[in-house]
Amino acid sequence: MGNLCGKQSKDNFDGQGRTLGSAPAPATKASVPSNVAPPKPKVGGPPRTLGEGNNGDDPKAAAAAAAEARANKSTSGDLQKKLDAQKRQTQNQTLQQAANENRLAREADQVNETRTYN
Repeated sequence: MGNLCGKQSKDNFDGQGRTLGSAPAPATKASVPSNVAPPKPKVGGPPRTLGEGNNGDDPKAAAAAAAEARANKSTSGDLQKKLDAQKRQTQNQTLQQAANENRLAREADQVNETRTYN
């Protein structure tokens, strides 16, 4: 029983064949305009000899120097100024600031309770 509405399948072995060892048909390629050339990579800097690293430094020293440069980089912004101020605080100043914030929160809660007559 076959499919009444379907198409008849095409057999891969129908048609003309080729002999063993004969080459397949050549593939066609799209032509590339001659005025379009790939960009050439830019290479610069002084020539280096084989085995020469980053100015003779080992990678750990180079990474440490980069980290120091990032840490010492000064940025100007509101958040950076606040962060710098927090870094300069001593432990006593930090504890006093936390106690002051807690006291203000308790006072705000007390005012809210008074306002709601609880």
